[in-house]
Amino acid sequence: MTKTARGSLLDIEHLDAKEITGLLQLARRMNPLKPRPLLRGKRVLLLFYEASTRTRSSFEIAAKEMDAMTTLVLSSGSSIEKGESLLDTAYTLQAVGADVMVVRHPAAGAPLLMARHLKIPVINAGDGMHEHPSQALLDAYTILRHKKKLQGLQVTIIGDIYHSRVARSAIHLLSKFGARITLCGPPELLPELATCLAPNLHISRTAEEAVRGADVVMVLRVQKERLAGLKIRLQDYIARYQMTLARMKLAKRDAMVMHPGPIIRGLEITWEVADCPQSVIVEEVANGVPVRMAILARALGKA
Repeated sequence: MTKTARGSLLDIEHLDAKEITGLLQLARRMNPLKPRPLLRGKRVLLLFYEASTRTRSSFEIAAKEMDAMTTLVLSSGSSIEKGESLLDTAYTLQAVGADVMVVRHPAAGAPLLMARHLKIPVINAGDGMHEHPSQALLDAYTILRHKKKLQGLQVTIIGDIYHSRVARSAIHLLSKFGARITLCGPPELLPELATCLAPNLHISRTAEEAVRGADVVMVLRVQKERLAGLKIRLQDYIARYQMTLARMKLAKRDAMVMHPGPIIRGLEITWEVADCPQSVIVEEVANGVPVRMAILARALGKA
């Protein structure tokens, strides 16, 4: 099978600007404070092979705000622990009545594999180092609440870009709308080939250069154990790439600070920057609910 069920959301790369705009417009019509029974009687299955707080909880809340029933299946405590294959698990959950499946998996391409074999829509909630499409959508939604348009914005993404599915989805989305994107990080976390992800990407090796004149600064989580494995000294990374108030002053006065979470305060970002007036980190989390309401409504033909 090669076709996928209508309504699946597997990546940003293969969505066109019109589809993305439609999802963002639909999200603006969603109000979590005024629940609408758009999905009454529908079953939303949350299948998570990896730990999650923001994505999992916001998908669940989004579904319940539209009166859907939700079931959470984790890799621990299920037949997955006994060695059941991804597809057998998917077939089982479809058979018990799931109408849509939200999947997070450590292997890139896992949601696509499922979507090619199931009759129901599959939503990618993050797959390996590939993509995290709903995060890119909620980030775009958040930016557009503060900026008139994405076109022409100078967006800086700083941190572990090589391993980041968030960065990949953000790059694909923002580039489709004409944003100017600068990537920043050490070569071990940002190889030169990253410029192949989209046209007109710029790489900077210094945080000061990267944030100068930026409209949006997106900071990515950095794992201490990954730095150690790459023989990057923690203090060297902090000294060169940590987002500080001094570095933020090089961006535009109305620049936004973003972070997909979880935040490692004191590593990739200081406490002061995470909590400064320019920070929209908490707002990003809140915006995940209406955006994921829109994704679920689209998946089940209620848009």
